[in-house]
Amino acid sequence: MAFQLSPGVLVTERDDTLSVPSVSTTAGGFVGNFQWGPAEQVTQVDSEKNLVAIFGKPTTNTYVSFFTAANFLSYGNNLKVIRAVSGDAKNAAANTATLVKNDDHYETLTFTNTGEWVARYPGTLGNSIKVSMADANTFGSWAYKTQFSSTAPNTSSYVGSLGGAFDELHVVVLDSNGSWTGAADTVLEKFSYLSKASDAKALDGSINYYKTVINNSSKYIRWANHTANTSSTSNWGTASGAVTFANLTANVTMTLGGGTDIVASAANVLGQYTVFANDELYDINLLPTGDLDVANVTSVINNVAEVRKDCMVFASPKYVDVVNNTTAVTNVVNFRNGLPSSSYAVLDSGWKYQYDRYNDVYRWIPLNGDIAGITARSDFVADPWFSPAGFNRGQIKNVVKLAYSPSKSDRDTLYRAGVNPVVTFPGQGTVLFGDKTLLARPSAFDRINVRRLFIVLEKAIATASKFQLFEFNDAFTRAQFRNLVEPYLRDVQGRRGITDFRVVCDETNNTAEVIDRNEFVADIYVKPARAINFVQLNFIATRTGISFEELGA
Repeated sequence: MAFQLSPGVLVTERDDTLSVPSVSTTAGGFVGNFQWGPAEQVTQVDSEKNLVAIFGKPTTNTYVSFFTAANFLSYGNNLKVIRAVSGDAKNAAANTATLVKNDDHYETLTFTNTGEWVARYPGTLGNSIKVSMADANTFGSWAYKTQFSSTAPNTSSYVGSLGGAFDELHVVVLDSNGSWTGAADTVLEKFSYLSKASDAKALDGSINYYKTVINNSSKYIRWANHTANTSSTSNWGTASGAVTFANLTANVTMTLGGGTDIVASAANVLGQYTVFANDELYDINLLPTGDLDVANVTSVINNVAEVRKDCMVFASPKYVDVVNNTTAVTNVVNFRNGLPSSSYAVLDSGWKYQYDRYNDVYRWIPLNGDIAGITARSDFVADPWFSPAGFNRGQIKNVVKLAYSPSKSDRDTLYRAGVNPVVTFPGQGTVLFGDKTLLARPSAFDRINVRRLFIVLEKAIATASKFQLFEFNDAFTRAQFRNLVEPYLRDVQGRRGITDFRVVCDETNNTAEVIDRNEFVADIYVKPARAINFVQLNFIATRTGISFEELGA
Protein backbone atom coordinates (compact mmCIF):
# COMPACT_ATOMS: atom_id res chain seq x y z
CA MET A 1 0.00 0.00 0.00
CA ALA A 2 1.28 3.46 -0.87
CA PHE A 3 1.98 5.85 2.01
CA GLN A 4 -0.35 8.87 2.24
CA LEU A 5 1.19 12.15 3.27
CA SER A 6 -2.09 13.79 4.30
CA PRO A 7 -5.59 12.63 5.33
CA GLY A 8 -7.57 11.08 2.51
CA VAL A 9 -9.07 7.93 1.06
CA LEU A 10 -6.89 5.64 -1.04
CA VAL A 11 -8.68 3.03 -3.13
CA THR A 12 -6.76 -0.05 -4.25
CA GLU A 13 -7.72 -3.39 -5.68
CA ARG A 14 -6.09 -6.81 -5.71
CA ASP A 15 -6.82 -9.52 -8.25
CA ASP A 16 -7.45 -12.83 -6.46
CA THR A 17 -9.25 -14.34 -9.45
CA LEU A 18 -6.25 -16.08 -10.99
CA SER A 19 -6.87 -19.68 -11.99
CA VAL A 20 -5.21 -22.45 -13.93
CA PRO A 21 -6.14 -21.91 -17.61
CA SER A 22 -7.51 -24.43 -20.02
CA VAL A 23 -4.94 -25.50 -22.60
CA SER A 24 -5.31 -26.79 -26.13
CA THR A 25 -4.94 -30.55 -26.52
CA THR A 26 -6.50 -31.12 -29.94
CA ALA A 27 -4.21 -29.10 -32.21
CA GLY A 28 -2.37 -31.17 -34.79
CA GLY A 29 0.75 -30.42 -36.80
CA PHE A 30 1.64 -32.02 -40.13
CA VAL A 31 4.25 -31.64 -42.87
CA GLY A 32 3.70 -33.11 -46.32
CA ASN A 33 3.67 -32.86 -50.11
CA PHE A 34 0.84 -30.86 -51.68
CA GLN A 35 0.26 -29.63 -55.23
CA TRP A 36 -0.45 -25.99 -54.31
CA GLY A 37 -0.38 -23.58 -51.40
CA PRO A 38 2.19 -21.72 -49.32
CA ALA A 39 5.44 -23.63 -48.89
CA GLU A 40 7.55 -23.81 -45.73
CA GLN A 41 4.99 -21.78 -43.84
CA VAL A 42 2.66 -22.85 -41.03
CA THR A 43 -0.97 -22.60 -42.16
CA GLN A 44 -3.93 -23.44 -39.96
CA VAL A 45 -6.59 -25.64 -41.57
CA ASP A 46 -9.95 -26.47 -39.98
CA SER A 47 -11.62 -28.80 -42.48
CA GLU A 48 -11.01 -30.94 -45.56
CA LYS A 49 -12.80 -28.31 -47.63
CA ASN A 50 -10.34 -25.71 -46.40
CA LEU A 51 -7.45 -28.11 -47.02
CA VAL A 52 -8.47 -28.40 -50.69
CA ALA A 53 -8.97 -24.64 -51.02
CA ILE A 54 -5.47 -23.88 -49.72
CA PHE A 55 -3.34 -26.86 -50.77
CA GLY A 56 -5.21 -28.30 -53.75
CA LYS A 57 -6.71 -31.69 -54.47
CA PRO A 58 -4.73 -34.94 -54.11
CA THR A 59 -2.56 -36.08 -57.01
CA THR A 60 -0.47 -39.15 -57.70
CA ASN A 61 2.45 -37.52 -55.90
CA THR A 62 0.55 -35.93 -53.01
CA TYR A 63 -2.33 -38.23 -52.05
CA VAL A 64 -0.63 -39.83 -49.03
CA SER A 65 0.04 -36.43 -47.47
CA PHE A 66 -3.36 -35.08 -48.48
CA PHE A 67 -5.37 -37.93 -46.97
CA THR A 68 -3.22 -38.14 -43.83
CA ALA A 69 -4.17 -34.50 -43.19
CA ALA A 70 -7.77 -34.94 -44.37
CA ASN A 71 -8.25 -38.02 -42.19
CA PHE A 72 -7.09 -36.09 -39.12
CA LEU A 73 -9.55 -33.33 -39.99
CA SER A 74 -12.42 -35.82 -40.22
CA TYR A 75 -12.16 -36.11 -36.42
CA GLY A 76 -10.72 -32.73 -35.38
CA ASN A 77 -10.79 -29.17 -36.64
CA ASN A 78 -7.39 -27.72 -35.88
CA LEU A 79 -4.41 -28.79 -37.98
CA LYS A 80 -1.35 -26.67 -38.62
CA VAL A 81 0.01 -27.71 -42.02
CA ILE A 82 3.40 -27.05 -43.61
CA ARG A 83 3.86 -27.77 -47.30
CA ALA A 84 7.37 -29.08 -47.91
CA VAL A 85 8.94 -28.38 -51.31
CA SER A 86 12.12 -29.30 -53.10
CA GLY A 87 14.58 -26.52 -53.79
CA ASP A 88 14.13 -27.37 -57.48
CA ALA A 89 10.39 -26.64 -57.51
CA LYS A 90 9.27 -23.63 -59.57
CA ASN A 91 6.40 -21.17 -59.73
CA ALA A 92 4.99 -20.74 -63.21
CA ALA A 93 5.78 -17.32 -64.66
CA ALA A 94 5.06 -15.11 -67.66
CA ASN A 95 8.66 -15.65 -68.78
CA THR A 96 11.27 -17.61 -66.75
CA ALA A 97 9.90 -19.66 -63.87
CA THR A 98 11.35 -19.18 -60.40
CA LEU A 99 10.72 -20.39 -56.85
CA VAL A 100 8.54 -18.27 -54.58
CA LYS A 101 7.70 -20.25 -51.44
CA ASN A 102 5.40 -17.92 -49.53
CA ASP A 103 4.62 -14.30 -48.69
CA ASP A 104 7.73 -13.72 -46.61
CA HIS A 105 9.95 -15.30 -49.26
CA TYR A 106 8.36 -13.11 -51.94
CA GLU A 107 9.36 -9.96 -50.07
CA THR A 108 13.04 -10.96 -50.27
CA LEU A 109 13.10 -11.51 -54.04
CA THR A 110 13.93 -9.33 -57.02
CA PHE A 111 12.40 -10.50 -60.30
CA THR A 112 14.42 -9.94 -63.47
CA ASN A 113 13.45 -12.47 -66.15
CA THR A 114 10.07 -13.66 -64.91
CA GLY A 115 7.92 -11.23 -66.86
CA GLU A 116 4.94 -9.44 -65.37
CA TRP A 117 3.43 -12.22 -63.21
CA VAL A 118 4.36 -15.35 -61.31
CA ALA A 119 2.04 -18.01 -59.97
CA ARG A 120 1.34 -17.48 -56.31
CA TYR A 121 2.77 -20.87 -55.30
CA PRO A 122 5.08 -23.54 -56.76
CA GLY A 123 3.70 -26.36 -58.89
CA THR A 124 2.45 -27.37 -62.33
CA LEU A 125 -1.02 -26.18 -61.42
CA GLY A 126 0.27 -22.67 -62.06
CA ASN A 127 0.80 -23.54 -65.72
CA SER A 128 -2.96 -23.28 -66.22
CA ILE A 129 -3.08 -19.64 -65.12
CA LYS A 130 -3.71 -16.98 -67.77
CA VAL A 131 -3.54 -13.27 -66.95
CA SER A 132 -4.79 -10.42 -69.11
CA MET A 133 -5.02 -6.69 -68.49
CA ALA A 134 -6.38 -3.69 -70.34
CA ASP A 135 -6.48 0.07 -69.86
CA ALA A 136 -8.23 2.96 -71.58
CA ASN A 137 -6.23 2.50 -74.77
CA THR A 138 -6.85 -1.24 -75.24
CA PHE A 139 -10.19 -1.94 -73.55
CA GLY A 140 -12.21 -1.50 -76.79
CA SER A 141 -10.55 -4.48 -78.45
CA TRP A 142 -9.94 -6.53 -75.32
CA ALA A 143 -11.13 -10.12 -75.55
CA TYR A 144 -12.37 -10.04 -71.96
CA LYS A 145 -14.17 -6.72 -71.86
CA THR A 146 -17.55 -8.50 -71.62
CA GLN A 147 -16.43 -9.81 -68.20
CA PHE A 148 -16.67 -6.22 -66.96
CA SER A 149 -20.14 -4.74 -67.11
CA SER A 150 -18.80 -1.37 -66.04
CA THR A 151 -17.22 1.30 -68.21
CA ALA A 152 -13.70 1.18 -69.59
CA PRO A 153 -10.82 1.99 -67.24
CA ASN A 154 -9.66 5.59 -67.54
CA THR A 155 -8.60 8.04 -64.84
CA SER A 156 -9.34 7.40 -61.18
CA SER A 157 -10.88 10.10 -59.01
CA TYR A 158 -7.82 10.08 -56.76
CA VAL A 159 -5.28 10.58 -59.54
CA GLY A 160 -7.55 12.95 -61.42
CA SER A 161 -7.87 15.20 -58.37
CA LEU A 162 -4.08 15.58 -58.38
CA GLY A 163 -3.92 16.47 -62.05
CA GLY A 164 -2.95 13.03 -63.34
CA ALA A 165 -4.56 10.85 -66.01
CA PHE A 166 -4.96 7.34 -67.46
CA ASP A 167 -3.95 5.37 -64.37
CA GLU A 168 -6.77 2.80 -64.35
CA LEU A 169 -6.66 -0.79 -65.64
CA HIS A 170 -8.64 -4.01 -65.39
CA VAL A 171 -7.02 -7.38 -64.68
CA VAL A 172 -8.57 -10.81 -65.22
CA VAL A 173 -7.17 -14.20 -64.15
CA LEU A 174 -8.35 -17.29 -66.06
CA ASP A 175 -8.04 -21.08 -65.94
CA SER A 176 -6.25 -21.59 -69.24
CA ASN A 177 -6.57 -25.35 -69.72
CA GLY A 178 -9.21 -26.20 -67.14
CA SER A 179 -6.90 -27.64 -64.46
CA TRP A 180 -8.60 -25.56 -61.79
CA THR A 181 -12.24 -25.71 -62.78
CA GLY A 182 -12.52 -28.42 -65.43
CA ALA A 183 -13.42 -25.88 -68.14
CA ALA A 184 -10.81 -24.03 -70.19
CA ASP A 185 -10.70 -20.23 -69.96
CA THR A 186 -13.02 -20.07 -66.96
CA VAL A 187 -12.60 -16.77 -65.15
CA LEU A 188 -10.99 -17.26 -61.74
CA GLU A 189 -10.66 -13.64 -60.59
CA LYS A 190 -11.45 -10.13 -61.80
CA PHE A 191 -10.01 -6.83 -60.60
CA SER A 192 -11.62 -3.59 -61.74
CA TYR A 193 -10.29 -0.02 -61.85
CA LEU A 194 -6.93 -0.73 -60.32
CA SER A 195 -4.37 2.06 -60.50
CA LYS A 196 -0.89 2.32 -61.99
CA ALA A 197 -0.01 4.89 -59.29
CA SER A 198 1.88 3.55 -56.29
CA ASP A 199 0.06 5.75 -53.78
CA ALA A 200 -3.44 5.57 -55.27
CA LYS A 201 -6.44 5.23 -53.00
CA ALA A 202 -9.89 3.86 -53.75
CA LEU A 203 -13.03 5.81 -52.83
CA ASP A 204 -13.19 4.00 -49.48
CA GLY A 205 -9.63 5.01 -48.65
CA SER A 206 -8.08 1.59 -49.23
CA ILE A 207 -4.94 1.10 -51.31
CA ASN A 208 -5.72 0.79 -55.01
CA TYR A 209 -2.25 0.33 -56.49
CA TYR A 210 -2.53 -2.66 -58.83
CA LYS A 211 0.60 -4.37 -57.53
CA THR A 212 -0.58 -4.18 -53.91
CA VAL A 213 -4.16 -5.20 -54.64
CA ILE A 214 -3.08 -8.23 -56.66
CA ASN A 215 -0.52 -9.34 -54.07
CA ASN A 216 -2.98 -8.94 -51.20
CA SER A 217 -6.09 -10.36 -52.86
CA SER A 218 -5.27 -12.84 -55.60
CA LYS A 219 -5.28 -16.56 -54.80
CA TYR A 220 -3.42 -17.37 -58.01
CA ILE A 221 -0.78 -14.79 -58.97
CA ARG A 222 1.78 -12.33 -57.68
CA TRP A 223 3.13 -9.20 -59.30
CA ALA A 224 6.69 -9.45 -60.59
CA ASN A 225 7.32 -6.51 -62.99
CA HIS A 226 5.61 -3.66 -64.78
CA THR A 227 4.86 -4.52 -68.38
CA ALA A 228 7.10 -3.25 -71.16
CA ASN A 229 4.14 -3.03 -73.56
CA THR A 230 3.55 0.68 -73.03
CA SER A 231 3.47 3.76 -75.25
CA SER A 232 6.61 5.20 -73.72
CA THR A 233 9.13 4.45 -71.01
CA SER A 234 6.72 3.23 -68.38
CA ASN A 235 5.99 5.46 -65.44
CA TRP A 236 3.85 2.78 -63.83
CA GLY A 237 4.51 2.58 -60.11
CA THR A 238 5.30 6.26 -59.59
CA ALA A 239 3.41 8.40 -57.11
CA SER A 240 0.30 10.33 -58.02
CA GLY A 241 0.46 13.94 -59.08
CA ALA A 242 0.28 15.68 -62.43
CA VAL A 243 1.29 12.41 -64.03
CA THR A 244 -0.10 11.09 -67.30
CA PHE A 245 0.49 7.37 -67.05
CA ALA A 246 1.74 5.50 -70.09
CA ASN A 247 -0.92 3.49 -71.92
CA LEU A 248 -0.67 -0.11 -73.05
CA THR A 249 0.19 -0.40 -76.73
CA ALA A 250 -1.67 -3.71 -77.07
CA ASN A 251 -3.66 -6.16 -75.02
CA VAL A 252 -1.31 -7.86 -72.56
CA THR A 253 -2.38 -11.50 -72.22
CA MET A 254 -0.09 -14.32 -71.15
CA THR A 255 -0.33 -17.90 -69.94
CA LEU A 256 2.13 -18.69 -67.18
CA GLY A 257 4.49 -21.61 -67.68
CA GLY A 258 7.48 -23.46 -66.30
CA GLY A 259 5.88 -24.40 -62.99
CA THR A 260 7.16 -27.72 -61.68
CA ASP A 261 6.05 -30.22 -59.05
CA ILE A 262 9.30 -31.62 -57.68
CA VAL A 263 8.32 -33.97 -54.86
CA ALA A 264 9.83 -32.90 -51.56
CA SER A 265 12.34 -35.40 -50.24
CA ALA A 266 12.13 -36.97 -46.80
CA ALA A 267 14.90 -34.55 -45.79
CA ASN A 268 12.78 -31.61 -46.97
CA VAL A 269 9.83 -32.90 -44.94
CA LEU A 270 11.94 -33.60 -41.88
CA GLY A 271 13.48 -30.14 -42.01
CA GLN A 272 10.02 -28.60 -41.78
CA TYR A 273 8.92 -30.83 -38.87
CA THR A 274 11.67 -29.22 -36.80
CA VAL A 275 9.79 -25.92 -37.15
CA PHE A 276 7.26 -27.37 -34.71
CA ALA A 277 9.98 -27.79 -32.06
CA ASN A 278 9.36 -24.15 -31.10
CA ASP A 279 6.68 -24.52 -28.41
CA GLU A 280 6.47 -20.76 -27.86
CA LEU A 281 5.35 -20.11 -31.43
CA TYR A 282 3.28 -23.21 -32.21
CA ASP A 283 0.71 -24.68 -29.85
CA ILE A 284 0.43 -28.23 -31.14
CA ASN A 285 -0.15 -31.56 -29.41
CA LEU A 286 -0.61 -34.28 -32.04
CA LEU A 287 1.88 -34.94 -34.86
CA PRO A 288 0.91 -37.51 -37.52
CA THR A 289 3.88 -38.38 -39.72
CA GLY A 290 2.32 -39.80 -42.90
CA ASP A 291 4.59 -42.38 -44.56
CA LEU A 292 7.92 -41.37 -43.01
CA ASP A 293 10.37 -44.21 -42.48
CA VAL A 294 11.98 -45.36 -39.23
CA ALA A 295 14.90 -42.93 -39.37
CA ASN A 296 12.72 -39.90 -40.03
CA VAL A 297 10.04 -40.81 -37.49
CA THR A 298 12.86 -41.24 -34.97
CA SER A 299 14.11 -37.78 -35.81
CA VAL A 300 10.66 -36.24 -35.30
CA ILE A 301 10.35 -38.00 -31.94
CA ASN A 302 13.82 -36.95 -30.76
CA ASN A 303 13.92 -33.44 -32.19
CA VAL A 304 10.33 -32.32 -31.75
CA ALA A 305 8.33 -34.34 -29.21
CA GLU A 306 11.17 -35.05 -26.80
CA VAL A 307 12.26 -31.41 -27.00
CA ARG A 308 8.81 -29.90 -26.45
CA LYS A 309 7.58 -32.50 -23.94
CA ASP A 310 3.97 -31.46 -24.65
CA CYS A 311 3.03 -33.28 -27.85
CA MET A 312 2.86 -36.82 -29.22
CA VAL A 313 4.10 -38.27 -32.51
CA PHE A 314 1.90 -40.77 -34.38
CA ALA A 315 3.50 -43.19 -36.85
CA SER A 316 2.61 -46.16 -39.05
CA PRO A 317 4.80 -48.87 -40.60
CA LYS A 318 5.76 -48.49 -44.25
CA TYR A 319 3.46 -49.49 -47.10
CA VAL A 320 5.63 -52.45 -48.09
CA ASP A 321 5.55 -53.76 -44.53
CA VAL A 322 1.82 -54.48 -44.53
CA VAL A 323 0.18 -54.18 -47.97
CA ASN A 324 0.00 -57.61 -49.64
CA ASN A 325 2.62 -58.87 -47.22
CA THR A 326 2.30 -62.25 -45.48
CA THR A 327 4.94 -61.36 -42.87
CA ALA A 328 3.22 -58.17 -41.71
CA VAL A 329 3.43 -58.91 -37.99
CA THR A 330 7.20 -59.44 -38.18
CA ASN A 331 7.67 -56.35 -40.34
CA VAL A 332 5.66 -54.13 -38.00
CA VAL A 333 7.57 -55.35 -34.94
CA ASN A 334 10.84 -54.71 -36.78
CA PHE A 335 9.66 -51.20 -37.61
CA ARG A 336 8.87 -50.64 -33.95
CA ASN A 337 12.25 -52.00 -32.87
CA GLY A 338 13.94 -49.37 -35.01
CA LEU A 339 12.19 -46.59 -33.08
CA PRO A 340 13.34 -45.19 -29.73
CA SER A 341 11.68 -45.76 -26.37
CA SER A 342 9.48 -42.72 -25.80
CA SER A 343 6.22 -41.98 -24.03
CA TYR A 344 5.70 -39.17 -26.53
CA ALA A 345 5.20 -41.50 -29.51
CA VAL A 346 2.53 -43.94 -30.72
CA LEU A 347 2.79 -46.62 -33.41
CA ASP A 348 -0.20 -48.28 -35.08
CA SER A 349 -0.26 -51.49 -37.11
CA GLY A 350 -0.78 -50.41 -40.69
CA TRP A 351 -2.58 -48.85 -43.63
CA LYS A 352 -6.20 -48.61 -44.76
CA TYR A 353 -7.83 -48.64 -48.20
CA GLN A 354 -10.10 -45.65 -48.78
CA TYR A 355 -11.95 -43.92 -51.59
CA ASP A 356 -10.46 -40.84 -53.24
CA ARG A 357 -13.52 -38.94 -54.41
CA TYR A 358 -11.42 -36.29 -56.13
CA ASN A 359 -9.94 -38.80 -58.60
CA ASP A 360 -12.51 -41.63 -58.40
CA VAL A 361 -9.93 -44.20 -57.31
CA TYR A 362 -9.08 -46.12 -54.15
CA ARG A 363 -5.89 -45.38 -52.22
CA TRP A 364 -3.77 -47.01 -49.53
CA ILE A 365 -3.23 -44.50 -46.71
CA PRO A 366 -1.26 -44.90 -43.44
CA LEU A 367 -3.42 -44.89 -40.32
CA ASN A 368 -1.48 -42.41 -38.22
CA GLY A 369 -3.61 -39.46 -39.38
CA ASP A 370 -6.68 -41.33 -38.12
CA ILE A 371 -5.08 -42.33 -34.81
CA ALA A 372 -4.02 -38.75 -34.13
CA GLY A 373 -7.53 -37.72 -35.19
CA ILE A 374 -9.42 -40.05 -32.85
CA THR A 375 -7.11 -38.87 -30.06
CA ALA A 376 -8.29 -35.33 -30.79
CA ARG A 377 -11.89 -36.53 -30.98
CA SER A 378 -11.56 -38.12 -27.53
CA ASP A 379 -11.02 -34.63 -26.14
CA PHE A 380 -14.33 -33.49 -27.61
CA VAL A 381 -16.40 -36.45 -26.43
CA ALA A 382 -14.60 -36.98 -23.11
CA ASP A 383 -11.27 -35.54 -21.89
CA PRO A 384 -7.60 -35.86 -22.89
CA TRP A 385 -7.00 -38.40 -20.13
CA PHE A 386 -9.50 -40.87 -21.58
CA SER A 387 -8.05 -43.58 -23.77
CA PRO A 388 -8.75 -43.06 -27.50
CA ALA A 389 -8.91 -46.84 -28.04
CA GLY A 390 -11.80 -49.27 -28.03
CA PHE A 391 -15.37 -49.44 -29.29
CA ASN A 392 -16.51 -46.24 -27.55
CA ARG A 393 -13.92 -43.80 -28.88
CA GLY A 394 -11.61 -45.76 -31.18
CA GLN A 395 -13.76 -46.18 -34.31
CA ILE A 396 -11.83 -45.46 -37.54
CA LYS A 397 -13.67 -43.69 -40.38
CA ASN A 398 -13.53 -44.13 -44.16
CA VAL A 399 -12.24 -47.70 -44.21
CA VAL A 400 -12.91 -49.99 -47.16
CA LYS A 401 -10.50 -52.57 -45.78
CA LEU A 402 -7.28 -52.82 -43.81
CA ALA A 403 -4.01 -53.93 -45.36
CA TYR A 404 -3.47 -55.97 -42.20
CA SER A 405 -6.09 -56.76 -39.56
CA PRO A 406 -4.14 -58.58 -36.81
CA SER A 407 -5.47 -61.85 -35.39
CA LYS A 408 -5.61 -62.39 -31.62
CA SER A 409 -2.25 -64.11 -31.73
CA ASP A 410 -0.72 -61.29 -33.78
CA ARG A 411 -2.27 -58.70 -31.47
CA ASP A 412 -0.53 -60.34 -28.53
CA THR A 413 2.79 -60.11 -30.36
CA LEU A 414 2.25 -56.51 -31.43
CA TYR A 415 1.07 -55.31 -28.03
CA ARG A 416 4.06 -56.82 -26.24
CA ALA A 417 6.25 -54.84 -28.64
CA GLY A 418 4.35 -51.60 -27.98
CA VAL A 419 2.40 -51.53 -31.26
CA ASN A 420 -1.29 -50.61 -31.15
CA PRO A 421 -3.31 -52.97 -33.36
CA VAL A 422 -6.04 -51.59 -35.59
CA VAL A 423 -8.59 -54.34 -36.15
CA THR A 424 -11.72 -54.83 -38.22
CA PHE A 425 -14.40 -56.70 -36.27
CA PRO A 426 -17.27 -58.02 -38.41
CA GLY A 427 -20.38 -55.99 -37.71
CA GLN A 428 -18.54 -53.70 -35.27
CA GLY A 429 -16.31 -51.62 -37.51
CA THR A 430 -12.61 -50.89 -37.56
CA VAL A 431 -11.19 -50.00 -34.17
CA LEU A 432 -7.97 -48.87 -32.55
CA PHE A 433 -7.44 -51.79 -30.19
CA GLY A 434 -4.56 -50.59 -28.06
CA ASP A 435 -3.43 -47.50 -26.19
CA LYS A 436 0.29 -47.93 -25.65
CA THR A 437 3.04 -45.39 -26.14
CA LEU A 438 6.50 -46.42 -27.30
CA LEU A 439 7.93 -46.29 -23.79
CA ALA A 440 9.75 -49.60 -23.42
CA ARG A 441 10.05 -49.79 -19.65
CA PRO A 442 7.01 -50.66 -17.49
CA SER A 443 5.52 -47.37 -16.35
CA ALA A 444 2.25 -45.49 -16.09
CA PHE A 445 3.56 -43.44 -19.02
CA ASP A 446 3.43 -46.41 -21.37
CA ARG A 447 -0.27 -45.55 -21.92
CA ILE A 448 -1.55 -42.78 -24.17
CA ASN A 449 -4.12 -41.48 -21.70
CA VAL A 450 -1.59 -41.15 -18.84
CA ARG A 451 0.96 -39.36 -21.02
CA ARG A 452 -1.72 -36.98 -22.27
CA LEU A 453 -3.01 -36.43 -18.72
CA PHE A 454 0.42 -35.25 -17.63
CA ILE A 455 0.86 -33.13 -20.76
CA VAL A 456 -2.36 -31.31 -19.84
CA LEU A 457 -1.48 -30.95 -16.17
CA GLU A 458 2.08 -29.83 -16.80
CA LYS A 459 1.15 -27.39 -19.54
CA ALA A 460 -1.78 -25.83 -17.67
CA ILE A 461 -0.04 -25.53 -14.31
CA ALA A 462 3.20 -24.28 -15.90
CA THR A 463 1.24 -21.57 -17.69
CA ALA A 464 -0.41 -20.50 -14.45
CA SER A 465 2.93 -20.65 -12.61
CA LYS A 466 4.41 -17.92 -14.80
CA PHE A 467 2.55 -15.43 -12.64
CA GLN A 468 4.67 -16.45 -9.64
CA LEU A 469 7.79 -15.13 -11.34
CA PHE A 470 9.33 -12.12 -9.59
CA GLU A 471 7.06 -12.46 -6.56
CA PHE A 472 8.50 -13.06 -3.09
CA ASN A 473 9.12 -16.65 -2.06
CA ASP A 474 7.25 -16.41 1.22
CA ALA A 475 4.35 -18.15 2.93
CA PHE A 476 1.81 -15.91 1.20
CA THR A 477 3.05 -16.68 -2.34
CA ARG A 478 3.29 -20.40 -1.59
CA ALA A 479 -0.25 -20.47 -0.21
CA GLN A 480 -1.44 -18.53 -3.24
CA PHE A 481 0.14 -21.15 -5.51
CA ARG A 482 -1.52 -24.02 -3.62
CA ASN A 483 -4.87 -22.23 -3.79
CA LEU A 484 -4.36 -21.89 -7.53
CA VAL A 485 -3.43 -25.51 -8.27
CA GLU A 486 -5.51 -27.56 -5.85
CA PRO A 487 -8.95 -26.52 -7.19
CA TYR A 488 -7.75 -27.35 -10.70
CA LEU A 489 -6.60 -30.81 -9.66
CA ARG A 490 -9.87 -31.40 -7.80
CA ASP A 491 -11.69 -30.58 -11.02
CA VAL A 492 -9.56 -33.08 -12.96
CA GLN A 493 -10.22 -35.63 -10.22
CA GLY A 494 -13.95 -35.01 -10.51
CA ARG A 495 -13.68 -35.60 -14.25
CA ARG A 496 -12.04 -39.00 -13.61
CA GLY A 497 -8.54 -38.04 -14.71
CA ILE A 498 -6.82 -38.76 -11.40
CA THR A 499 -7.75 -40.72 -8.30
CA ASP A 500 -5.81 -38.61 -5.78
CA PHE A 501 -3.25 -35.81 -5.56
CA ARG A 502 -1.17 -33.77 -3.16
CA VAL A 503 0.50 -30.39 -3.61
CA VAL A 504 3.54 -29.65 -1.44
CA CYS A 505 4.72 -26.04 -1.60
CA ASP A 506 5.93 -24.82 1.78
CA GLU A 507 9.09 -24.38 3.83
CA THR A 508 9.92 -28.09 3.53
CA ASN A 509 10.82 -27.81 -0.14
CA ASN A 510 11.41 -24.05 -0.25
CA THR A 511 14.31 -24.02 2.17
CA ALA A 512 16.53 -21.05 2.91
CA GLU A 513 19.01 -22.33 0.34
CA VAL A 514 16.29 -22.54 -2.32
CA ILE A 515 15.08 -19.04 -1.51
CA ASP A 516 18.63 -17.65 -1.63
CA ARG A 517 19.01 -19.11 -5.13
CA ASN A 518 15.90 -17.15 -6.17
CA GLU A 519 14.06 -20.40 -6.85
CA PHE A 520 10.55 -21.58 -6.11
CA VAL A 521 9.72 -25.28 -5.73
CA ALA A 522 6.39 -27.11 -5.80
CA ASP A 523 6.01 -30.89 -5.68
CA ILE A 524 2.78 -32.15 -7.22
CA TYR A 525 1.94 -35.79 -6.56
CA VAL A 526 -0.68 -37.34 -8.82
CA LYS A 527 -2.27 -40.79 -8.98
CA PRO A 528 -3.41 -41.17 -12.61
CA ALA A 529 -6.54 -43.10 -13.49
CA ARG A 530 -5.79 -46.23 -15.50
CA ALA A 531 -7.69 -47.44 -18.57
CA ILE A 532 -8.88 -51.04 -18.59
CA ASN A 533 -6.90 -53.16 -21.03
CA PHE A 534 -7.87 -56.62 -19.79
CA VAL A 535 -11.30 -57.88 -18.68
CA GLN A 536 -11.72 -61.10 -16.73
CA LEU A 537 -15.22 -62.53 -16.27
CA ASN A 538 -15.54 -65.42 -13.84
CA PHE A 539 -18.70 -67.52 -14.25
CA ILE A 540 -19.27 -69.98 -11.39
CA ALA A 541 -21.86 -72.77 -11.50
CA THR A 542 -23.32 -73.82 -8.13
CA ARG A 543 -25.64 -76.51 -6.84
CA THR A 544 -29.29 -75.60 -6.53
CA GLY A 545 -29.49 -75.74 -2.73
CA ILE A 546 -26.31 -73.84 -1.94
CA SER A 547 -26.31 -70.32 -0.53
CA PHE A 548 -24.22 -67.69 -2.31
CA GLU A 549 -23.05 -66.46 1.10
CA GLU A 550 -21.46 -69.84 1.72
CA LEU A 551 -19.32 -69.26 -1.38
CA GLY A 552 -18.32 -65.81 -0.22
CA ALA A 553 -20.29 -64.16 -3.00
